[in-house]
Amino acid sequence: MTVTLKKLWKNEYFQTAVIIGVIALGVFGFWFTVQIVLNTPDPALVVVSGSMCIPQDGNCNGWTHPFARTLHIGDMIIIQGVNPATLNANYPNSDIIVFHNPTNPSDLIVHRIVKEEVSENGTIYFVTKGDGNGTKWPGTPDLTDPWGPVSQNLVVGKVVMRIPWLGHLVLFMKWLVAQPFGVATIIILIILLVIIEFIAPSHKGGKAPATKTEEQ
Repeated sequence: MTVTLKKLWKNEYFQTAVIIGVIALGVFGFWFTVQIVLNTPDPALVVVSGSMCIPQDGNCNGWTHPFARTLHIGDMIIIQGVNPATLNANYPNSDIIVFHNPTNPSDLIVHRIVKEEVSENGTIYFVTKGDGNGTKWPGTPDLTDPWGPVSQNLVVGKVVMRIPWLGHLVLFMKWLVAQPFGVATIIILIILLVIIEFIAPSHKGGKAPATKTEEQ
């Protein structure tokens, strides 16, 4: 058995498969660990809307002013799950939260808290607003929001960090997959990588070049 395993390990295909498997396990393990540490099933998201972008009235590209306040298209945001009762609702220094769209729970919205309300049964509701919508942050906000007061049960967590630009890679991949031949393009690229990694090296060298005979 040991001899067989040693022979198997010497095989380049087997080594590559093991490495890919280890990387995949590492990525998934890291993701689950982050979910546990940050106490949320959605610890990282990409900003896809300009509603939180101040400089360009919502038409935010995330490239020309990546470090300007506050969030921009293409930002990667890190989210921490918290007790809704501990969220800061003291606008304009209030927390930016991520919550499920009340009309479509599969969508996630990123807005800043502008007001906190408590119902008679003790449920906390948050009035939110995009920093770039209407009166821009930190100006006095209009308290009407298309999402209405957001129940604490819909809150995923608060934004604790933003990483400029990184999310553009994810947005590009989403755009590519959405194209008519996007999936086919990705498959072709994978096939090309396999050819370069495995097939091409096996054909290197070919016949050994003939050595020059000594001149008489």
